[in-house]
Amino acid sequence: MDDKDFTASLAKNTLDDIPTPKSDAKDIVGLVKNSGRITGYQLSDGRTVSKQEGVDLAKSGEINGVGVAHRGDTEYLKTIPDGTEGNNLSNLPSVSENSI
Repeated sequence: MDDKDFTASLAKNTLDDIPTPKSDAKDIVGLVKNSGRITGYQLSDGRTVSKQEGVDLAKSGEINGVGVAHRGDTEYLKTIPDGTEGNNLSNLPSVSENSI
């Protein structure tokens, strides 16, 4: 196992759940932020959902490429490591809170 595979394996171990996406699952294309904190997600179908709605959708297989992790009592989404930096949540643009 090379360093990249080892790092990806460690990152996956920090996830509580890695849901299997459905065939029509959406991608997260933007992050809604308030004072630098993620409060929601913009999906590839144009919808903007709250952070909790995003977690619920991911758990039901409606969002591609993410797993669910937690900090304290709060669940949140994390990118499933795939060796590509461009699709990481931290690299996505911020969008406005138009429909949350």
